[in-house]
Amino acid sequence: MACAAGLCALLPPAFAAELVTKPEAEAMVKKAVAYLKANGKDKTYAEIDRKDGPFTERDLYLTVYGNDGVVLAHGANARMIGKNLLEIKDVDGKAFVKERVDLAKKKVPFWQEYKFNNPVSGKIEPKAMYCQPHDDLIVCGGVYLK
Repeated sequence: MACAAGLCALLPPAFAAELVTKPEAEAMVKKAVAYLKANGKDKTYAEIDRKDGPFTERDLYLTVYGNDGVVLAHGANARMIGKNLLEIKDVDGKAFVKERVDLAKKKVPFWQEYKFNNPVSGKIEPKAMYCQPHDDLIVCGGVYLK
């Protein structure tokens, strides 16, 4: 719980007050997977890591995990890159990255819900993360739920 709260403090302010929608998050993740297939991991990670890049919009940013829970790219917080977040838990004690990795083993896109700090409101709120497994990676982008 404390670790999740610590991560929350590292998020940048939102780019606009209007939150992204689930279809927008799905489209962004699919766009990143297509980019990954065409350009490879290194170039894709660099583009996802750019806060002014093509994979950041309003409060939406992408995160790429390895199947081991290690962050490989992070559109909101470069300090998370290289960290294994498998054991991180939300305020309710849910190990959401571990769950994400387990869900990705099915090799199909999925939505996952947990609680996380909303950079717009500054409060812990329900969040839904859309993830698409690709090879040994999990590409994710999330939305805050009303």
